[in-house]
Amino acid sequence: MNTLKDYRTWCLLLALLAMLVLFLYPGKQQKTPTYNYTFIIDITRSMNATDYTLDNQAISRLQFVKQTLRELLRSLPCQSKVGLGLFTERRSTLLFEPLEVCSAYTEIDTTLSKIDWRMAWAADSNIAKGLLSTLEMLQKSDSSVIFITDGQEAPPVNPSYQADFSGLKGQAKGMIIGVGGLQAVPIPKFNSQGEPSGFYSQDDVPQRSTFGQSNLDPSQIKGYNARNAPFGSEPAAGSEHLSALHETYLEKLAAESGLSYARLTDLKNLSLTLKNPKLATEKVLQTDIRWQPALLALLMLSLVYLPGLYKFRGHNYSIPLFKGGSE
Repeated sequence: MNTLKDYRTWCLLLALLAMLVLFLYPGKQQKTPTYNYTFIIDITRSMNATDYTLDNQAISRLQFVKQTLRELLRSLPCQSKVGLGLFTERRSTLLFEPLEVCSAYTEIDTTLSKIDWRMAWAADSNIAKGLLSTLEMLQKSDSSVIFITDGQEAPPVNPSYQADFSGLKGQAKGMIIGVGGLQAVPIPKFNSQGEPSGFYSQDDVPQRSTFGQSNLDPSQIKGYNARNAPFGSEPAAGSEHLSALHETYLEKLAAESGLSYARLTDLKNLSLTLKNPKLATEKVLQTDIRWQPALLALLMLSLVYLPGLYKFRGHNYSIPLFKGGSE
């Protein structure tokens, strides 16, 4: 028996052995990081601002968040869990508690795809109160809070009436994910049928808070009246009809609530951020390793038949597999 035939025999034996291993030992026990997230998504109107691109098309912040989370879902290991909720006005609500990502993949993915700004039950947006509501709702949960928002409050919050996180600080682990660009862009407007109808103008949105007592010196407020016009009688000017990521504000809220902060730029960035070891729980899981012996078997069979393939294509030479070897 010459060298090449001996080589083919050994390759076939190794391929057979690999196939036996594939069926007898399809998996093994190993430690794997798993994750438990509850995503709370801001669905207020500023999330309709279009300052992201996908496949060279401009898309809204909300669309980008949905698409990125759907892609992230596919990368999470089995035994990880995902819960989902929405924020608008000044509170959050859960759509469902964390579900195992492999067995409930279709349900989670479908729900993510159906989230829409029209699901909002009010038009206001008090981010701090919404975050506080989220932490109160999930303070006894072992799920990591992932609060996703652009940080724009409407109307702007009076600094004298800020949310107090002192009683909840550090009781939940998780992150605030900032959404949007740093350059202010217009906020799309929709009619009663949900059809685009231009953009919000300065006169369409409140440019300042008129809740409670003013935090300004009365002598500096034009038209001030303690009872009837504590914020003055002059119309306020501002740029609240434009929207950008309020990153400094979100970093402040993260520090006050005991959460960390990151900005959403792309899937890779989000995946690296959320797969932080601090948010992971190691579990011993049965891991599918069939691809390893299958790959070995494929390699061995390729080495057996490749020389024959070259002959079949009309080549008049063979591939020397060992020094001095020939057919």
